[in-house]
Amino acid sequence: MNVGNIYCIGRNYVKHAEELGNAVPEEPLLFSKPTHALVQADGREITLPQDKGEIHHELEIVLQMKREVKAGDRVADVVGAIALGVDLTLRDVQSALKKKGHPWLRAKGFKQSAIVGSFWDFTSVEDCEQVDFSFVKNGEVVQKGNISHMIFDFQTIIDECADCFGLGEGDLVYTGTPEGVGPLTSGDTCQLFWGEEEKGSFRVR
Repeated sequence: MNVGNIYCIGRNYVKHAEELGNAVPEEPLLFSKPTHALVQADGREITLPQDKGEIHHELEIVLQMKREVKAGDRVADVVGAIALGVDLTLRDVQSALKKKGHPWLRAKGFKQSAIVGSFWDFTSVEDCEQVDFSFVKNGEVVQKGNISHMIFDFQTIIDECADCFGLGEGDLVYTGTPEGVGPLTSGDTCQLFWGEEEKGSFRVR
């Protein structure tokens, strides 16, 4: 997978912001992950930190750019592929960093913290609105979302990232997680679903 930068949107669903006791943002909350954080959800076992407190799963739609984004581009002009991903968060570490007013990188950018399933061709925003996506842990649906519930839609997210940082071919954008985030533990089996179709899986070590 030829990946450039990895950008992420925080608190992009109202119910997720509320479940963590956070204010609903008035503009996209942006952060990034190193490319070394990326790992594919291809059925493999993923080893996570053992001594950093709780590690939470955050299911997201991931957009991949097919070319450089320029002013005035529409979503369908620049998004070539779509996938489901999981933004892993060291929640205890993040809480401590927030209290100190420090950046989140240690909590968000650790190795194998940007999980991504298989990509498929992006067709349209309207097509995406017709399908719910879900995260299944040990056979139970623990997260379920639809892009119609986003605070900031794909166009707003892409425009903001392009304006702030630039977006180029291969760049990934994790678009935010719905409510239902929670901890992962060793032995968990996880699956990513687009409607009824599995788009990725992994096991936790």
